[in-house]
Amino acid sequence: MKFKIIFIILFLHSCSAGSLQQNKSTFIPYTSKGFALIYEEKDYTNKIVSRKLNQDELQIAHNRLRTNSIVTITNPENKKSLTLKVSKKLKYPDFFTVLITKKVADLLELDTNMPFVDLQQRVKNKSFVAKKAVTFSEEKAASNKAPVTKVQIRNISTQKKSIKKIKKFSIIIGEFYSKESAYHLKDRLEKNYVEKEALKVKKLGKNKFQLSAGPYTSINTLKNAYFQLNKYGFDNLDIEKK
Repeated sequence: MKFKIIFIILFLHSCSAGSLQQNKSTFIPYTSKGFALIYEEKDYTNKIVSRKLNQDELQIAHNRLRTNSIVTITNPENKKSLTLKVSKKLKYPDFFTVLITKKVADLLELDTNMPFVDLQQRVKNKSFVAKKAVTFSEEKAASNKAPVTKVQIRNISTQKKSIKKIKKFSIIIGEFYSKESAYHLKDRLEKNYVEKEALKVKKLGKNKFQLSAGPYTSINTLKNAYFQLNKYGFDNLDIEKK
C-alpha cells in the first residue's frame, strides 16, 4: 500500500496536468486516444456495462463526460469523424476510451478487432460543419431540436489504398519535466510491473520526457499491461498508435 501511494504522489507531482479540467473561468476540453468498446446486448447482461444502449441509433456513452457533452470521435485510419452528443454516462472497463453502438462503428469504418479512435470534446453550442449535408441554418435548427447525430460525417482521407501494416500501440504512462523523474518511475515499475523491454523513455522537447509501455501488436497483451498499470493507481491512460 505504501508503495502504491509513493507511486501516485510521484506521478501527480512529476507529470503534466490531465486533460479534463474545468472551473468557472476556464474550460479545457477532454481528449483521449484509445479503443472503443462496440456495444452488444450481452455486455449489459454480463454486467460489463452498467446501462443499455439502443443499437438502432447513433449513440455513444462515456464514464467521465456528462450526458449531452458534445464530442468528435475520429477513426485515425481513414480520418472519418462523427460529432455526437454523449447519450449516457455509465460504467464500462477503464481500458476503453468510449462506448459506441455498432452504427457508429460502421459509419466510421472501424476495424472491429482493433477499434482505435481519437476522442475530443467540443465547446457546447458550437455549430457543426457537415460536408455535402445540410446548410448552416438547417444544421442549426437540427442541433437545437435533437441530439447531434446524423449531421456530421467528414472524410478528409485520400482514396489511395496502402499495403496493410502490423498495427502497434503503446500506453502513455506520463510526461515529465525532468529526465531523472521519468527514469526514476521507469526503474520502480521495472522492479514490480513488467519486463524491462516494455518501458521506454522518449525525449519530446527541452524539458519534456515521455514514459510509455510497448509497443504491443495484440490487444490482449495491451489490455493486460493496461490493467497492471491500473493496479498501481494509473488510470485514464492514453493509448498511442505507432
